[in-house]
Amino acid sequence: MRRSAFLAAATATALSATLFTGFSPAHADNVTGGPVLSDADGWYEPGLVFVTAHSASPLTHITAHFYPLDAPDGGAEAGETADFTQYTGQDATSGTWRAPVHLADLSDYRVTVDLQDASGATVTGALSPHTLRYQTVVRIPELTATPTVPDYLHQQVTVSGTVLATDPRHPDTPTPAAGVPVDIETGRGRVNATSTDDGRFTGAFVPVQTSVDLTAAPGASANYPGAIDLLSPKQHLHTTQAPVRFTASTHTLNLKQGATGTVTGHAEIQTTAGWQPLPNTTITLSGLDARNRPEYLVGETTTDSHGAYTLPVSSYNAAPAAQLAAGTDYMPFQQVATEPFSLHVAYATHLDMSADLTDTSSLKVSGYVYYEDARAHWPAKPTITLQYSKDGRSGWKNAATVPIKIRYNKPLFEEDFARTLTTTNTNGYWRARFDGNPDLATNTTKPVRLYRYATRITGFHASSDPVRKNQAFSFAGTLQYKNGTTWKPLHGGSPTLYFKPRGSTTYRYVTELGTDRRGHLIGMVTAEKDGTWAIALSRETEDHYLRSARVTDYVDVR
Repeated sequence: MRRSAFLAAATATALSATLFTGFSPAHADNVTGGPVLSDADGWYEPGLVFVTAHSASPLTHITAHFYPLDAPDGGAEAGETADFTQYTGQDATSGTWRAPVHLADLSDYRVTVDLQDASGATVTGALSPHTLRYQTVVRIPELTATPTVPDYLHQQVTVSGTVLATDPRHPDTPTPAAGVPVDIETGRGRVNATSTDDGRFTGAFVPVQTSVDLTAAPGASANYPGAIDLLSPKQHLHTTQAPVRFTASTHTLNLKQGATGTVTGHAEIQTTAGWQPLPNTTITLSGLDARNRPEYLVGETTTDSHGAYTLPVSSYNAAPAAQLAAGTDYMPFQQVATEPFSLHVAYATHLDMSADLTDTSSLKVSGYVYYEDARAHWPAKPTITLQYSKDGRSGWKNAATVPIKIRYNKPLFEEDFARTLTTTNTNGYWRARFDGNPDLATNTTKPVRLYRYATRITGFHASSDPVRKNQAFSFAGTLQYKNGTTWKPLHGGSPTLYFKPRGSTTYRYVTELGTDRRGHLIGMVTAEKDGTWAIALSRETEDHYLRSARVTDYVDVR
């Protein structure tokens, strides 16, 4: 290591705590501007001491004295040196001076300094705030990294170097240091190694970032007790990020709320061997903010060993502006590839319908629609489509479009619809469908079967004509209903009997007749006047049958 590097290391890591408190920089007695000692220590340079001082006049003489730490005040010194040369500074009034140190034993020593300047001012026994570490220095002069520029096909980096030990008593003869543990810093991790008999060590790692400053630090070992361990110079390493590309089965998904979609594809990386599958890389789908930057995660997966992926996409977060990405930022060996994407979610709707057929074949429909999520919005003119099917399973046909009356325009508030229409489909299935819009999902009610049979009365006539006054008589005739193309007897029907006296224009209600299992009319009336009798199925019977046409017969009473 260059001496300037040792200087920087010493400045940054020098012992901050002095072993002797209560001392301040020493000045010459009764002399203004005399010599002042700032510090004296070894700066981790084997066999050297550095003295920093200043004075109003140029310094002409410096002597450093070294004492064992456990030596009492006034005890014998272990050695001294006066062979100082200026190391830093513009002139001799201030700066740093250095001198070789020759001591018999490795240890830490207390340092005092005698100073004299050109004016004759002197100071003696000035105590340094730091001690001199007169110890073996263990260092790693340089590191070697192979390859120097790792890439996708050559990811593992081998780090090697040599650990040297320098005894301050023999500073010019460093020797390989064996059995020294070495901690290699790789940026976001560490690798441990141990030096061999020739001082060599080797470690390997795979970078996890694009730029790495490698350093190695020797550790304490039994072979060099009390040694000063110095960090190696930095070895800068930069990886190569290869281009990436990928395919996607779709760049747009339109999902109903609660549904999950799927995107599939294949990722590749470009190497010196050409494009090849990119395994074990992250595929993400992210919603973008107003500046088209990824803001929130919508889905994530990883490519398999062949570079293929399947990405489940939930409808939980709508992302009209989104981005598919292969890879993540700061990956050491690959770039990030992106593709635009759009995820639109139609939020769930709730739909209910009630329907009924009236006696006159009118279909009365009413119901409501609502949504729950506040992110949804009604279309400008929402509608319901009424649909009809003969079997309730297929062949659905649109019968009418019914507007929805928007009154609240809020989540969880029901918006109503209603319609009455005439239909010839009196035996079939009905349902309501909300077609939705980009914000609201389509919804359809369950089919409801509604049926009303056409009815008629055939062969209606009085059982006797003429009939005596006050005599009871009955009517013949058959009540029928139409199922498909076939007329069948209607058992248990209750057709209504009316009478209009001769000369009158108005029918009046008389009674209801019954029908037997063959549909034949049952019931009798009493003859009072000449007139016309009429009969019709004129009201609902179990909600299944439609009103029949009225049939008549004139009866003469004598």
